[in-house]
Amino acid sequence: MTAIETDEIQRVTVLGCGTLGASWAALFLAHGLDVAAYDPAPGFAARTAAAVEAARAQLAELGLSGAGTLRFHATLADALAGADFVQENAPENEAVKRALLAEADRLLPPAILIASSTSAMLRSAIVADCARPERVLVAHPFHPPHLVPLVEIVADGPAVAARACAFYARLGRRPVVLNREMPGHIANRLASALYREAVNLVAEGVASVADIDAALCNGPGLRWAAMGPHMTYHLGGGAGGIRHYLDHLGPSQVRRWASLGNPDLTEDVKDRIVAGIADEAGGRSVEALAARRDAALIAILGARIEVAGEG
Repeated sequence: MTAIETDEIQRVTVLGCGTLGASWAALFLAHGLDVAAYDPAPGFAARTAAAVEAARAQLAELGLSGAGTLRFHATLADALAGADFVQENAPENEAVKRALLAEADRLLPPAILIASSTSAMLRSAIVADCARPERVLVAHPFHPPHLVPLVEIVADGPAVAARACAFYARLGRRPVVLNREMPGHIANRLASALYREAVNLVAEGVASVADIDAALCNGPGLRWAAMGPHMTYHLGGGAGGIRHYLDHLGPSQVRRWASLGNPDLTEDVKDRIVAGIADEAGGRSVEALAARRDAALIAILGARIEVAGEG
């Protein structure tokens, strides 16, 4: 059986319908794709329907209001029947993912791609029980995927990666491809490196949690929404660009690297972070803060220009 081309994908099966799966489902629906949803958790259909409705309302603000249909299924086999693409979002448990991916691989025709949303697991581990592991890939989004464009691709080879990238690009996502697998992929490793120093600044009493957060989102975070760290420093090098920056200011980076901390999450440090977050949140619930985050993301997406991007 030949591979299904990107523009032929019309039905996507979403396996695992927590917050991530519901977000993916809303994105697919808003682009006019039909979605078959499956989750073994009791009562998942009602919870998923509510989450999808809320996400689709947000997508409508971005001009995305496709009329895909959403159907819920009681069995994995029924959900996979007729699928053109599969997005798996099971819990981050290797045994669970391995079993689910192997069963989906067994039930599906060979041409159908199976994409796992795993945030940290290695592709080589989760496909170990699949008969056709070459068609199973990692497609890791940043939460919530219906708003945040990034999708990190780890595939068996360039052909599968290209097919996956074309599909996600069709949905307005920004796929990036890893040349080799790495725990945490790209973005989570970058985020973890930054968060380690954010925790260190709390542990060393340098600043409050709120001021550390404010320093990031009102400084480098604004630039990082438009360009990454390498391009940022390329512009920081002036007319000489990144070569000038690395030759002349690179040593100052090395000195800062040497001073970065390696904190432990002791109970005292955790208590200080928790108290700092309580102060920064100002009594707002997690739900209220998430709504404010999503509203900000929608506004940023409407205004954002990726400096080195196409167009």
